Formats: sequence, structure tokens, C-alpha cells
Amino acid sequence: MDPIDVIERFGEAWGAHDLDATLALTTDDVVFESTGPAPDGERFVGQDAVRAAWEPIFADAAATFTVEDTYCESVDRVVQRWRYDWADGHVRGVDLFTVSDGLVAEKCSYVKG
Repeated sequence: MDPIDVIERFGEAWGAHDLDATLALTTDDVVFESTGPAPDGERFVGQDAVRAAWEPIFADAAATFTVEDTYCESVDRVVQRWRYDWADGHVRGVDLFTVSDGLVAEKCSYVKG
């Protein structure tokens, strides 16, 4: 499966604030590295830990995630630039994804600071 297709489906589920559908597109041992706290963020391993990290993000139904650019770096790596807007602000950033067997295995997030 094309890694960009996987990331596009992942982004659609994320944009719909559907946490279950988003996690269904990840491996059981998925790794997520958050943008905060500064300077290094926090690392979460496994679907349960990632679910707990993402629940507050998905709970804000008014927030929007806009993809600015996506490209495939290699057969299993995808880079995506994005903008995330919420009620009183926004942030721009980059995600580095690793895709394995048609699922997201790693999502490392970075923001402009």
C-alpha cells in the first residue's frame, strides 16, 4: 500500500475527530512523539498510551487540522507540513511518519517555535 495513501486516510480520520478510526490505522506498538512539553516533547508507545495522549486533541471538535504539503521520503517514510487551528490560536508544524504494512507505526511531531 502506498504510504501517502495511508497518511491521507489517517488524516481524514484525524480531521473527522474520529479517534477510533485514527487508531485503527496504527500498529499495536505505534509510537507518538508530541510537540510538548518543550524542548523535546513526550514519547508515547502503544495504542493505549497514544489514545490517552490524543483524547484531549480529538475532544476539541472546533479545532481543525489543515495539511499544507505531503511527500514520501522513502518507501516507508512520509513527511507532512500542517497547520492546526483552535479557538484562540494556531500552530504550524511537521510530522514525520513511518508506515509499516499499511499502518502508521510512528508519528513524530514538531512545531515552529
